[in-house]
Amino acid sequence: MPYVNIKVTKEGGPDGNGPSANQQAALIAGVSALLQDVLGKDPSSTFVVIDQIPVESWGIGGLPVLDYRQQAQS
Repeated sequence: MPYVNIKVTKEGGPDGNGPSANQQAALIAGVSALLQDVLGKDPSSTFVVIDQIPVESWGIGGLPVLDYRQQAQS
């Protein structure tokens, strides 16, 4: 019974508030299909959870992600 937890920042998507319902459904279907193809896992027993994290709560390289992006553009 696989359990997959996808964490993404709550940004982007059609309304700017994270992945749309259609995008989330595509992630769930894609991950389930991948586990079936690679590991032979039954999609009906595969759990996929998508957590949308506020961008202010995400960091990379010791910096908040927004600061990291600004630094990377410089």
